Amino acid sequence: MQENEETKSGFLFKNLVRGLLGFAIFITAFIFFEDYIEQHFQSHIQDFRANGPLLYGIFTLSEIVFGILPPELFMLVWVTSKATLAEYTLNLANLTLISYGAGILGYFIGKFFSKAPIYKHMSERYLDQYKDQLKRFGGYLVLVGAITPLPFSATCMLAGSVNYPFRTFLLISVARVMRFAVYGWMVWSFPNWFS
Repeated sequence: MQENEETKSGFLFKNLVRGLLGFAIFITAFIFFEDYIEQHFQSHIQDFRANGPLLYGIFTLSEIVFGILPPELFMLVWVTSKATLAEYTLNLANLTLISYGAGILGYFIGKFFSKAPIYKHMSERYLDQYKDQLKRFGGYLVLVGAITPLPFSATCMLAGSVNYPFRTFLLISVARVMRFAVYGWMVWSFPNWFS
């Protein structure tokens, strides 16, 4: 039993390190290209930020459809458009709620539509690679999806499709809030440290 627990911890640690490395590359690239982005794309970013429904709509769609766009990209919209800390925090809270809600929706999509032909096609294409991991690691896979770049909505759909206990799923998924808080703080703080 202890050996199995170490394997789960190793799985969590390995994916956490991968996620942090990916984030480090992302934020480093942003810091290096921040001046270029501000000079060439500032007006586009301001327009995008000013259109809240479009911005939140794209983020919601991305979070439901396998997390195509990283949440940090949306966090950077407020950083590059020189939002106040209060504006940034409010929008970070909105992004967090949308992501958590999209995960719950993904769970129910997996639960109720797992027999539908379109879901089976999506499952074969995107989710089957995680089925063995869910059987092996259980809630650890949901946790890894919540706190790393592993697609959160995909792990949520998968959890729903195998009828993973909903209360346990909700509890583990709260880690998504922690991820947004930590990454949000880093996105806000790190560029200022190197200015």
